[in-house]
Amino acid sequence: MWLEVLNSFLWIALELTVLFIGISFAISLLQSFIPYEKVEKFLAGKNAALGALMALVFAFVTPFCSCSTIPVVVNLLNKKIRFGIVMVFLFSSPVLDPTIITLMAAMLGAKVAIAYTIITSVLSVIIGFTLERLGFERQVKQVVMTGFNETSKSFSLKAALVETIGLMKTVYPYLIIGAAIGAVIHGVVPTEWITTYIGGDKWWMVPIAAIIGIPLYIRLSTMIPISQIMIAKGMALGPVMALMISSAGASLPELALLNSIFKKRLVGAFVVSVFTMSTISGLLFYII
Repeated sequence: MWLEVLNSFLWIALELTVLFIGISFAISLLQSFIPYEKVEKFLAGKNAALGALMALVFAFVTPFCSCSTIPVVVNLLNKKIRFGIVMVFLFSSPVLDPTIITLMAAMLGAKVAIAYTIITSVLSVIIGFTLERLGFERQVKQVVMTGFNETSKSFSLKAALVETIGLMKTVYPYLIIGAAIGAVIHGVVPTEWITTYIGGDKWWMVPIAAIIGIPLYIRLSTMIPISQIMIAKGMALGPVMALMISSAGASLPELALLNSIFKKRLVGAFVVSVFTMSTISGLLFYII
């Protein structure tokens, strides 16, 4: 049994390593063509639809985890970017990671990755402007941040390689942890157990998974290999997606940081919004 676990781990880890290095390097090169100054002008424009689209693009090309998104949010608020558009970025940035979405397409299928991207993007826009419409802009504290500067990158193979190595140091360990957990699940946990208790069309597993994911802070990079094994063994896609989105979209460290820039009502609204986003996303995967 443990020989099977080791063999499974080695194959999953090898596949993830090749994909991760190749994808990360390609994306690092592509980021040099992004005119960040022009993107910021669109974010500050009067066209709400275009601003929301640019917020999604900005979120996609800046692969931050939930905690590292906060300084960017403060910077955008200080520059008087429209509150709803900043909220679109806040909700979409942790879940629209280009490397992870590409890995998701490779391991779970292109249809899953496309549906995930569309659903999370649309819900981020709806939630962001809903919070603005409800007047939550008044729940932002006056925070001044210095030392943050975002500039466009120049094309450089060396810089892309350095950034890829940096990602290897920060993100890759979580991929390996996910591969190890996935291998153990594959070799040890009986398929019948997963099918019986957390498989099938149990829609109520979606909100439960969404609630569990928020305090866990499981990175998307860790969840990808785990979810592949769980789905292969019979777990429904809906709860898997709800867990992935809620754990990536909110975490206890992020909530502590948000508490320094948002008043309690907005922090509470943020948690409810992440839960709603992950639950609706999970339920939509049942439909599609």
